[in-house]
Amino acid sequence: MKKFIPAIFLLALVLVLGACGNNANKTNNANNGAAEATATPEATELAAAEQPATGTVTYQAESGPVEIPANPQRIVALAYAPNMISLGANIVGVDQWTNMSPLFTDKLKGVEVVSDEDLEKIIELDPDLIVVGTESKNVEKLSEIAPTVAFTWGKLDYLNQQVEIGKILGKEQEATTWVNDFKSRAAALGDEVKAKIGENATVSVLETDAKSFYVFGDHWARGTEVLYQAMGLKMPEKVTKDAQGPGYYTLSQEIIPDYSGDWIVLSRSAANDNAFMNTDTWKNIPAVKNGHVIEIDTEASTYSDPTTLESLLTIFKDGFLK
Repeated sequence: MKKFIPAIFLLALVLVLGACGNNANKTNNANNGAAEATATPEATELAAAEQPATGTVTYQAESGPVEIPANPQRIVALAYAPNMISLGANIVGVDQWTNMSPLFTDKLKGVEVVSDEDLEKIIELDPDLIVVGTESKNVEKLSEIAPTVAFTWGKLDYLNQQVEIGKILGKEQEATTWVNDFKSRAAALGDEVKAKIGENATVSVLETDAKSFYVFGDHWARGTEVLYQAMGLKMPEKVTKDAQGPGYYTLSQEIIPDYSGDWIVLSRSAANDNAFMNTDTWKNIPAVKNGHVIEIDTEASTYSDPTTLESLLTIFKDGFLK
């Protein structure tokens, strides 16, 4: 019996420890179950949404399916850079025209200015996504550097273009939310403006550079999409006839009054002397005599992205209503 007593004690000890282990497992399982019960489907979806997507996705580009990063981190934007900046994209290379806009100066500090011909520079930037216009002659060469998406300017309207940019950035819902909100606010402002200036009042969008004047239709930036499409304001008949189709129409100075509406939105650059504005021809235009001229900065208005559109919407609100 003395020989078996230690063995009995050992057996009892094993049984006790096993019971404790089972109790601990039951406690842990209970706690895990409680935690799982606390994590609602909404909380789970939110947690998943906060995690950046990884891997690749297939984007249906104009040229066909393109495998692009689900969460691009190093983008060379040779086109539609303003649209991407508005969605918080990380851009490492940008076109010179976007770089000239004062609206993006702070957001493009340290970003390399490149063109579609700067292939070696672009390689050095090590992009994981390139966005370019289909008019580029180097789309195929760019595609050899990184996944490349090419858009045809004007194929999509300005709002649908923003949604497409959202898709390639994995931010389609954010882009769609902005589009719906902008349309609502711009339409409301249009109603307010028409109530003040008249339902049939016309607006012309003119631009002057060092050599010529231009008048624009409803889809050539400079706030034209905001005024005519989103706010529902009217353009003069001659502008509709000559500028609406091609997008813009070049004017000689003597016929500018014929294309001037009850209100004029004048796009001009501080770099130009704009001497014409001191002539009698300009000063005698009814909109000018009535103080119905709203000036916008050319460099800050040549895109139709959210940042630019929001800036113009504020300018138009002040210009028409104050």
